[in-house]
Amino acid sequence: MDDMKVVEIGGRAVPVRGNDMDTDRIFPARFMKEITFRGAAEHVFHDARFNADGSRKAHPFNESVFQGASILVANANFGCGSSREHAPLALARWGIRAIVAESFGEIFAGNCVMLGVAAVSASGADIARLQDQAEREPQTAFTVDLETMTVRGGGLSIPVAMPAGRRQALLSGTWDVTRLMLANARQARDAAARLAGEFR
Repeated sequence: MDDMKVVEIGGRAVPVRGNDMDTDRIFPARFMKEITFRGAAEHVFHDARFNADGSRKAHPFNESVFQGASILVANANFGCGSSREHAPLALARWGIRAIVAESFGEIFAGNCVMLGVAAVSASGADIARLQDQAEREPQTAFTVDLETMTVRGGGLSIPVAMPAGRRQALLSGTWDVTRLMLANARQARDAAARLAGEFR
């Protein structure tokens, strides 16, 4: 599964400030009727980005300087609330491949890893430094390095953390459970047949 390994995530960063950003604010429930997820990216932070008449509000995800960013820098308890997988999936569809935050909703962080998105945590002071740098110089190239567990860019080198099991799944390329099952379909069928025979 070498082609699935997630070791370094590079790119520009988009800062989204605010604590307790729950999954309904990330992806409002009324858009969960989406079944193909093709349009999911359009609804990320929808209520914070758009007025009722569809006009745009001031929000980092609406700013041209942050379009194409692949790293989201957030604050404490990001992704709290419901367990909806639409929230990390919509962020991934928008182009986010890593999220650096003070802390995460536990289920949200787990759902991120299932999509190959690295969710790493840093201190509040370091998050502020990353957000300030991204706002001051939006073209700054950052690297989230899961081997050294650092975020580097703009002269900064920030230590980050994530649970060992999730980190190993990304580093080893075993985060995509569906792909793993398909790659080992023969072994799975053989095991199922063997188990079925034992219960006859």
